[in-house]
Formats: sequence, C-alpha cells, structure tokens
Amino acid sequence: MGNLYTALESRISDNARRVVETCVEELPEYQAVAVNTEDYAQMLDFAVFIRERTFDLVATDHPLTGEDLAVVAAIGEERGRIGMSQEVARRILALHAAATMREIHEASGPQDLDEAMHMLAWLGAQGVVAQEAYTLAFLQGQKHHLPIIGQARQFADMALAGDPAAAGYAREIGITTAARYQVIVLRAAGGEVPGKRSEEVLDFVWRHHHAPGTWHRADEFVALLPAGNQKAALDLVRDVAGSTGRSYAAGTADGPMSTLAETFAMARRVSHVARAQPMPDHLYTMPDVFIEIGVAELPEIDRWLRDLVGRLTAGADLLPTLDTYYRHDLNRTRTATVLNIHPRTLDYRLQRVHDLTGVNPHTAHGIRVLSTAMTRTHPWPR
Repeated sequence: MGNLYTALESRISDNARRVVETCVEELPEYQAVAVNTEDYAQMLDFAVFIRERTFDLVATDHPLTGEDLAVVAAIGEERGRIGMSQEVARRILALHAAATMREIHEASGPQDLDEAMHMLAWLGAQGVVAQEAYTLAFLQGQKHHLPIIGQARQFADMALAGDPAAAGYAREIGITTAARYQVIVLRAAGGEVPGKRSEEVLDFVWRHHHAPGTWHRADEFVALLPAGNQKAALDLVRDVAGSTGRSYAAGTADGPMSTLAETFAMARRVSHVARAQPMPDHLYTMPDVFIEIGVAELPEIDRWLRDLVGRLTAGADLLPTLDTYYRHDLNRTRTATVLNIHPRTLDYRLQRVHDLTGVNPHTAHGIRVLSTAMTRTHPWPR
C-alpha cells in the first residue's frame, strides 16, 4: 500500500466527521434527521464504512461486493422511507463525492500521482454503481408514502436529468421504458400555473395518456411519450391546454433514453421561440424554428426584426394577414377565405407589407425574413 492510501486511512475518522458536518450545515432536511443522536451516529458510521471499504478495495483493485452495495442500499432506503426529498438525496451524494475528491487532493503529494489516478479511476466506475444502488433503494423507500403520480414524476425528473438509475426505477414502479422518447415542453403564456392546477395536470396526463410528466418550472410542463406517434403527442398537448384554459408554446424533440438530458435541452430551446396557442395545432421542432433560435441569440438581429414588424403596425390588418398567408403556405385563395376578404384585398395588403418593409413577402428571401420576424415578435396566440 502506497503513501497516499496510508495518509487517507489515517484521516478516515476526521474526514468522515467533516463530510457529515458539511451535510448538516448545508441541508436543513439532513440537519433535522441529525438532531437525533442515534441517527447522527449512523450517518457517521456510514461515512467511515464507505471510506474504509474504498481504500481496501482500491488497494486490491477489486469492485464493490454485493454486501457493500447492500449496506449502501439500506442507507438509501432508510432516507427515502423517512420522507427525505430526492433533491436532498442528490445533494448528499454530490457532497460526498466532492468531499472524496477534496480528501484525495489534500492527502496527495508530488510522488502520489499514479496512486491518485488509480483511485480516481476506481471511484469513477464504482461510484456510479454505488450511487445507482443508493438511488434505487432511496426511491423504493419513498414508495411507502409517495403516490403513483409522484413516482411517475420522479421517473420523469430522473430521465430528463440523465440519471443512470432512471431505467431501473421505471421497472420498479411498473413503467415500461421506450428505446426513444419524445420530450414535450409546454411553456405557459402569462406566467406560472397555480400549484393546485399544476398537480391536476400531472394527474390528468398520467391517467389519460399514461405519460410521465413534471413541472420543470412553475410555467413549464414537460411530458415524456414514446417517440413516433405525433397524434398522441398533439392530443396530449391539446388536452393540457384545454384543461387549464391557458395558451402554451409547445416545443418537442426526440432521442434515446440514454441522452434525454440533451433532448430535453433542445425541446426547451424550441419552446422558448415557438408561439403560444390556446389550442395548439402544431408541435414545433428544431427544423421549424432553427432560424428563430439563432436569431434569439443575436440581439442586434432580433432588434432589426422587431423594427420590421413595428413598421407593419401602420396597417391594422397587416400582421394577421401576413401570419395567415404564411400559415396557409402562400395559398391566396385559402388565405382570403380564412380572412373573409377578396383575393384582391389580400394582394393589396401584401403589397403594403412590401412597401413598408422593403421586403417582398412572396420571395424565398421575404419568407425567411418576415416569417422569422413574425415568430419572434408576434404578440398574440396563433
């Protein structure tokens, strides 16, 4: 055994106490449990145990045993059973991981590079195994007081965060996972959805669509559906809009279970440039709004487009006319019918758009510029 392992072993008690005290200081829920002397001692014993086993196994280059993982799982299940939140459980794991990295750094000298790298490699592989055992057991403990809607939400949160334990948890609660998921992000127009109503949405989406959902923010609902069924996805979106009486901007993206965090990030970006609708008739995807996303990240271009739209307010009917024209794929007859005007009146209005902006709405260039401007600045739901 090298100098690094010896140094770390000599500091096990002090380091274990320090990480427990850090958790107590930073996490009120953890502190509430630690008030009990017996519980505090259990936390300290576990911190000592995991360090002792880590150094023993790293020194002999062996993985965690089934018995080791059973101890980890027992702690996780107990914390879930007493009602500790999943957010706090994640923070505990993060604080333990950070503490371990700090301890290795503090104990390492210039001559300990090989041992430190070996230990970090072992922790990288076995840490994932231990965290998954802890998380799954924690969630098992939560099942004693968490209803199925809450469990489905937990799965959605885990999957969207890229938690490797998500698939295992899904099996535990009876959710059949899909190879690919469609992530649907609904951004509520007008601010947050009240707490009671948001809980009703979760319940409704699970019972009627069997889709795990979560509120990422108070104005942002996210649902997961197996990819490939656009009708089911649109039905879900319209049901949410209808049940809450709110307009939503709907963004979506699909990807494999293993990369849902990235898929979720893409769907969110889409929702932030999509237009809100009281009863959505289209789910926006990246191909629909990639220009708008690019523009949103370039403020000077965004201001230019807003100026263009500002010029169109000189005519009371120009903005809805242009919007309807593009939504009907430049079809004059259908556009005039929807607007209940003569086609010649439509032609006059579109010529007025050209005159005011200097952009011909019939050309490829005009379509790119004006449709992007409308999407970025359109003040009313479609």
